[in-house]
Amino acid sequence: MDACDGPDCNETLKELDLFLDAELSDAARDGIRHHLDGCPDCHSAFDFHAELKQVIHQKCQENEIPADLLSRIERCFDTDFDGDGVIG
Repeated sequence: MDACDGPDCNETLKELDLFLDAELSDAARDGIRHHLDGCPDCHSAFDFHAELKQVIHQKCQENEIPADLLSRIERCFDTDFDGDGVIG
């Protein structure tokens, strides 16, 4: 396939984040892996998504989230993300 526009490509691109996060069934992962091996366009998209996730992860480890932002996020999700026993 010369252009990344077929049904397999569309499905693969929709599932890339789940694939990278290992949140798919073994069968679904195998199908995507097989497609990526044969489709340079989707493989390029996969490489981009994988690198982007790594950069985001690295930046999140380097910089502390501002307290006011964390507070707002905790209130939005009604969850204590920082483990201080307080939401917000």
